[in-house]
Parts: sequence; C-alpha cells; structure tokens
Amino acid sequence: MLDSCKLKSACNLPFICNKKINTAGTSNAEVPLADPGMYQLDITLRRGQSLAARDRGGTSDPYVKFKIGRKEVFRSKIIHKNLNPVWEEKACILVDHLREPLYIKVFDYDFGLQDDFMGSAFLDLAQLELNRPTDVTLTLKDPHYPDHDLGIILLSVILTPKEGESRDVTMLMRKSWKRSSKFQTQSLRLSDLHRKSHLWRGIVSITLIEGRDLKAMDSNGLSDPYVKFRLGHQKYKSKIMPKTLNPQWREQFDFHLYEERGGIIDITAWDKDAGKRDDFIGRCQVDLSALSREQTHKLELQLEEGEGHLVLLVTLTASATVSISDLSVNSLEDQKEREKILKRYSPLRIFHNLKDVGFLQVKVIRAEGLMAADVTGKSDPFCVVELNNDRLLTHTVYKNLNPEWNKVFTFNIKDIHSVLEVTVYDEDRDRSADFLGKVAIPLLSIQNGEQKAYVLKNKQLTGPTKGVIYLEIDVIFNAVKASLRTLIPKEQKYIEEENRLSKQLLLRNFIRMKRCVMVLVNAAYYVNSCFDWDSPPRSLAAFVLFLFVVWNFELYMIPLVLLLLLTWNYFLIISGKDNRQRDIVVEDMLEDEEEEDDKDDKDSEKKGFINKIYAIQEVCVSVQNILDEVASFGERIKNTFNWTVPFLSWLAIVALCVFTVILYCIPLRYIVLVWGINKFTKKLRSPYAIDNNELLDFLSRVPSDVQVVQYQELKPDPSHSPYKRKKNNLG
Repeated sequence: MLDSCKLKSACNLPFICNKKINTAGTSNAEVPLADPGMYQLDITLRRGQSLAARDRGGTSDPYVKFKIGRKEVFRSKIIHKNLNPVWEEKACILVDHLREPLYIKVFDYDFGLQDDFMGSAFLDLAQLELNRPTDVTLTLKDPHYPDHDLGIILLSVILTPKEGESRDVTMLMRKSWKRSSKFQTQSLRLSDLHRKSHLWRGIVSITLIEGRDLKAMDSNGLSDPYVKFRLGHQKYKSKIMPKTLNPQWREQFDFHLYEERGGIIDITAWDKDAGKRDDFIGRCQVDLSALSREQTHKLELQLEEGEGHLVLLVTLTASATVSISDLSVNSLEDQKEREKILKRYSPLRIFHNLKDVGFLQVKVIRAEGLMAADVTGKSDPFCVVELNNDRLLTHTVYKNLNPEWNKVFTFNIKDIHSVLEVTVYDEDRDRSADFLGKVAIPLLSIQNGEQKAYVLKNKQLTGPTKGVIYLEIDVIFNAVKASLRTLIPKEQKYIEEENRLSKQLLLRNFIRMKRCVMVLVNAAYYVNSCFDWDSPPRSLAAFVLFLFVVWNFELYMIPLVLLLLLTWNYFLIISGKDNRQRDIVVEDMLEDEEEEDDKDDKDSEKKGFINKIYAIQEVCVSVQNILDEVASFGERIKNTFNWTVPFLSWLAIVALCVFTVILYCIPLRYIVLVWGINKFTKKLRSPYAIDNNELLDFLSRVPSDVQVVQYQELKPDPSHSPYKRKKNNLG
C-alpha cells in the first residue's frame, strides 16, 4: 500500500520520499495533475526472496518478465538454482499513459520444455509519485491457487514525465542475447553539469589460472568445466576444458569498473553437457572494494554449493580517458591537449605502458536518408559506437530520418588491428531496438581528420542498406607498441551472437576450405607434372633448379624465399599490376546468407525444431566453425603476402629479415638450444604466464576473405557529398 506521502508532481520539494509499496492489486484515486502524454519509467529489478521451487532438486532457475498491456517490455537474465536470486538489472521503459498497470511475471527456465510459472503481480503506475524514487515489494500470487505463498520480488522505480522531441541521454549498452537473439538497452543519464564525462573509472584485469578438485558431474567420474564471470552487465565465459577435475585455463580478460567503490564479481562454474542442460558445479564472488589498486592479487576461491577451488589473478588499474562530449569539446582541436596526446604515443615512450597503444577520436556528426522504421514514416535513431568491448551510445533523435548527433567519442586503443563498428538503431518504446544500418572500419584504414560519408550496410556487412552516416575519425598510435601487441593473443569480445546452424554458412565455409585445399592439390599436380616430363623445357628447368637449391641449401633461405615473395607482390602492386582477386563467390554467398538470416528471423517463432535437437545442432555448428577456422587460416596466409594490410606485411618483412640474418649467422643447434631452454623454463620463470603462439597471434590480425568483403567501404551516392550539400545550401 502507498504510505502517507501524497503525490506532489506540481511541487519541487527539497526532500526525497522513499516509499515502500506492497502491490497486490491496490488502486488510488489520485493521479498526476498534469499529463504530458508520455512517461519514462526507470526500473531496477533488485532481487527475489523465498521463491517457489519448481525443479526436482528443490530449486528453480528464475527469470522475470515485465509486461505493459500484452507487450513484453523487459526480460531479466536467468539465475540458476536459486530461490533468493539477485538480479540488480535496470530497464528504461517509455509509457504512453498510466492506465495500464505494469505486470510482473516470474518463470522457472526449463531447457527444451515449457517454462514453469512461479507467480505474478502488478504495479499500478497511477499510484506512483512523479520524479520520486520508490522502493516496491511485490507479493507473487498464482490466480489458480491464491492461498499459495510464492515469495516476493523487490524493485526500485522512478516515474518521470517525458517532455520534448529529443532527450540528451548517453547510454551504455549491453546485448542480452535471448532466445529471440535480440537485445535490451540499458541507459544511464549523465550529469548536465559535466560536458565531458568519464564513463568508467578503472579496469579490472582478470586471469583465470586453474581449478582444483572440482566436483565430478559425469558418469565417468570427471567433468567438462567452464566458468562464467559477471560484473554488472558485463559477462565473460571461459573455454571448456574436457574431461578433467583440475582444469588449466590460463585465460586473461578485462572488465570495466564503473563505480568508485568497486563492485562484486559473480563467478559460477559449470559442467558442459551436450544435448541437455549444463550441470552447476559451484559459485563464488570477488568483492573488488576489498582489493587494493595497482596491485596484482592471487585469489584462491572456495566454490560454494559445490566442491573445489578456482585460482585467479585480479588487478585493478586506473582507466585511461574514455569519454563522450559535444562537438564543441574536441581534444585534438585543443593544441595543448593534442601535444599531450602526441607526446604520450611518441617513439620515445616505447616501453611505457605497452597496453596503451594509441588514441582514437570519433566524431559522429549526422546521418541522412535513414530507413523509416515506424508506422508514421519516421524513425527514432540513436547511434552505437563499438571498439572491441568498449561500447558507447549517442542520445536519441526522435521522429527524424536525417538526425544530427554532433557527438565526440574518445577511446584508448589496445590493438591497432581492431575494427571500429558504428551501428544505427531505431528506439522502440515497447520492444527491442530495430536495426537501421552498420559500418565496420579497420583502424589502419582510417584517414585522419577527413569527414566522410559512409554508406550503411546490412547486419552481415555484405551489402548496402538505406542511408549514410557522416563520421570524422582520428587515430594516433605508437607503431612499435602496435607491432609488439600484434604478437600477443587478441582480445576476445565478451558479447557476441551465438553461432547457429546455417545451410548457407556451412556451404560457404566448405567452399572456402575446398579452395585452400585445392591450392595445395594443384601445387602437387604441378610438381608431379615436372616429374612426368609433360613439358620438357619446364621439367629441365625444374631439375636444374632442384640440383642447385639442394646443393647450396641453407636454413636461412626459407625466410629469404618468403621475403622475396612479399617483395615481388609489393612491386606488382605499386606498378599497377595487382592481380589480387576479391572473391565474387564469397560476396554472393554472403548475400545469400543474409537472405537466409532474414528468413530465419521471420520464421524463428514458428520453426523452433532446431532447439529440440540441440545435440545435433551443436555437432553441426562445431563442424561449421572448424571449416571456417581452417579456411580463414589459409586465406590469412594468402592475404599476408597479398599486402591486404600493408602494416602487417611490412611487419612480416622486418621479421623475415631478422630471421634470415639469425639463421645465416647462428648455427641451427644454438637456435634450437635457446628455443628449448626458453620453453622448458617458461613456467618456472612465470608460473601464471598465458600460453601463446606468436605466429598464430600475428595471423589472427590478418583479415580473411570474408572480413575483407565486410570491411570494404561502399561508394556513397554523389548526392550525399557534404561539399555538394553546402553548395546547394548557398544556392
């Protein structure tokens, strides 16, 4: 019930009235004095208490749905095996009027089966006081069994009238890939007093070392363990270690730290089971507020509700500048600020903070000719700027197909081979945002200080969609640091759409791998034809070359031949005789895949049979991914020698020159001796070092043929030229 605090929407009182509502169908005649026509409802789903057990083990896997009318406006994450779950999730909902209550329904997730109902309640929005935070306690009931005690749900809500056509809200976004493969957006209003706001205050660097004496979950007395980490809306999932109770992961990743006082990292360990729900091994937490800054902590964490330990290394460091500001506040236009940035990445500071490779500034100016996503023929566009796991958003411009954002985003570059992704969405009040278009821009292809119109592409980046976006991008980086970072493992994206079985994707990957294999087969046929003397002049030349090479062969000639091949292709390119072929077949297959994805999106609700044969799908997806990895490996080697990314090809030339000199000057036995000593003593010198292969790390930065097609810049319509636009305006 509402307490004695009355509605004071017309007054600006200096105090905050914290109310507690126990809603079970109450109503109040008092309504807001002025109806602005639309409201913003900010909800924080706190936790549940004493929820109903729906599984045989006496627990549940609860999640919560919010509905207004008959439309679902929010769905929480699933908390496994817990009757007192803690969500701490935020949702921002736009409400047309206050006549419809907010329905809250709780379900128990059952893999492959219909989810079990755990209770419901509703919140009468007309009872809420405007602009006042409200604590809400909801008693869950089952209409068929009204006497059953189903527990309670705790919320915090604030209802504010929404005024004007646009709002300057800067958002932090996460993708919550549900069964519909769509995402929710979470927003955070920044203080108007700060024109330039720092979004996260630090970095939490985590290294998952190993597990010890984990609980056996399989019939063979072993497990296939993996670990999930969660800090706020950020998530990370480790790789699966098959058939072991003492897994060695050696994985490193970073989380952003938004709160000054730290936060809680939730950690859960799971056993992977094909064809059925994964088994829960145990859970633990890390309280970051108890850890000192700028220091690495080794933690041995006992798993609760299970057996065994997890060993982690956790380091808290201050964050470099990542910010959003108005166009008038520009770091690089301020001469002192620009000189400071250039000094930070000068060649003289090679060994200062090797992880800080460079500085990226992105000006998101405007878009033109966007797709109309609403029934009114307009859209409510906002823009997402992503660099690896850094993800920032502009404000929303309402009812506009030619929005102007005029925002400046700055990022710190950890890998110069990263790809900047800029995506435009349409904000919807009653469902997840609609995709309008996207561009992907490799950092090494950026021309500093040039305002360009980028044609928006479809989701798969294979073809154009409607509209262009105007960006101005600047990249400043230290080339030596960037080269060194190329030889360490690539940062993995935490939030990616799960791979699904696709006939076109499977066929595409098979054809790509077949092309790579056919190169080797054709080479073998060519060599065999020399042995068979099909062409006597060619066979004679090959025989003479064979005798000369074998008689004079030295080990240093291997990198020397590769160096000559790189140099030959370079001179072909600069002389205009570039014979590189961008595979039209790959582009056609990508377009077919996009059509299939669109069809799958439309039929996904009607055809869910793939989820019912999960084990078969998992095997097929694994084969599909292996084909992709093998094909990509061959294409990356080819693209290194084809100078697809000149920075990497020059780096390969430098490395091959060094290897040639080393192999020429130093006997092979000494090189093998140094290599073996390094390998044998590596774990002794650095027990928690993460294993890596420098050659594979280098090749991971070279784009495959599919990525080359995705990163190609489409030519805009001449009518979208900014210079022509200015001329027309003057005319």
